[in-house]
Amino acid sequence: MTIMDATEAFDSAERAMWDGRARAYADSFALLCAHPVPELLDAARVSAGTRVLDVGTGPGTAALAALERGARVRAVDADPGMVAAARARGVPAEVAVLPRLPFADGEFDAVVANFVLNHVGRPRTALAELRRVLRPGGRLALTLWSGRRGAGQDLLGRACAAGGAVPPSYLPRLAADEDFPRTTAGLAGLLTGAGFTGAEAAESAWDHRTTVEEWWGGAAGGVATVGLVVTSQDPETVVRIRREYERLCAEFSTGDRERDGDGEGRLALPHVALLGAATA
Repeated sequence: MTIMDATEAFDSAERAMWDGRARAYADSFALLCAHPVPELLDAARVSAGTRVLDVGTGPGTAALAALERGARVRAVDADPGMVAAARARGVPAEVAVLPRLPFADGEFDAVVANFVLNHVGRPRTALAELRRVLRPGGRLALTLWSGRRGAGQDLLGRACAAGGAVPPSYLPRLAADEDFPRTTAGLAGLLTGAGFTGAEAAESAWDHRTTVEEWWGGAAGGVATVGLVVTSQDPETVVRIRREYERLCAEFSTGDRERDGDGEGRLALPHVALLGAATA
């Protein structure tokens, strides 16, 4: 398979992975991804009057936060279901797929991309497009998952392995020549290589507060790579994965079940992300 074939296969798998899963994402993993949004907007220097593009807006979390700051916001996402969800929340969103955006050169003061770069087959080409739509001196800020994973990030993967899951052959796989180190230095170097200046990157670590059912809902709904793994298994394997998941959840329990009185087991899942920013 050529690099271009691998890139096209990655992008095609990503589009299929998110199709029809906007609600399942909004009710599960989107709550996790909302955590770094305030830092993301600060890094992009978003304030009243800033012309902001939110790329990969999903259900519109970052775009809504920018609107609350008084910014002038546009938003795009590759998935029509995500765009519909964002629009329902009052976000001016439209369908667009990186690395081609329907905007003029230098149209924005700031671009934000919250956990988006890990979902494109050509990250360097995507960054070049984001730089194109920024005015000279405009700011880009983005997040992606760090290679130094928090223990909570591995919970569902560990349950799949313990339950005997066999990953399907169609999982998205980035071409080796398109990949980059998922470290602060790797992200800063990627931004610099794409023509940005003053690139900086830092880690952000936090405990995501969720419940046993809420966290399982993303995987059971087919969201992200782990969702593809879970939903591609036969029913007996899914039962085993769920059983192992419940067993492993004990490591992350906050012990709040009785206090809350709703029977829902509370979890605190450690996660680590990268936050990068640079100037066009």
